[in-house]
Amino acid sequence: MLKIGDRIPDFDLVTDRGERVSPKTLKGARAVLYFYPKDDTPGCTKEACAFRDALPKFDAAKVRVYGISADDAKSHGKFVGKYRLNFPLIADPDRIAIEGFGVWVEKSLYGRKYMGIARASFAIDGDGRIAQVWDKVKPETHAEEVLAWMTGAAPATAKPVAKKAAPAKTAAGKKPAAKNVPAKKAPAKKAVAKKAVAKKVAKKR
Repeated sequence: MLKIGDRIPDFDLVTDRGERVSPKTLKGARAVLYFYPKDDTPGCTKEACAFRDALPKFDAAKVRVYGISADDAKSHGKFVGKYRLNFPLIADPDRIAIEGFGVWVEKSLYGRKYMGIARASFAIDGDGRIAQVWDKVKPETHAEEVLAWMTGAAPATAKPVAKKAAPAKTAAGKKPAAKNVPAKKAPAKKAVAKKAVAKKVAKKR
């Protein structure tokens, strides 16, 4: 799989719209190529619809979005029409870009090994180099993850619940004494008794 800093491989492929996409047509623009296993399957549909819903934000950031799989243009057309996808899907039945980007990998399902497309995405800069790679993708949230990176926005995170600090312990493992507590005065009974004895002695003298 290609890494950050690698130049994208040479390819010249057609989309469901009949447009051609190649490193030459991508030059000077920021783009996202997300690879997915197959049209109209559960995970791939969730991922495509997430990119569809987030596309206005990608457009505002001037980032092109392309989905790419080994399905042909006809299959892509049906997929686009069924879910009203608003970005182009690149057809790569000969796996030119798929293998060039290194996403044609060995997979395993129920103990059976087979070759297939890894669900992975690549951010491409204006010079035709890989700017970022996502090789562990959650279909439902991936579009927002990519958008956050492309726009420099930090992904949303839950605020931690503040916890009360536990009282510090001394070296002996005991809690320290409370501060600013006035010391208790010793009872003055003994001092009074001593004064009385002293008076009696003085009288006898």
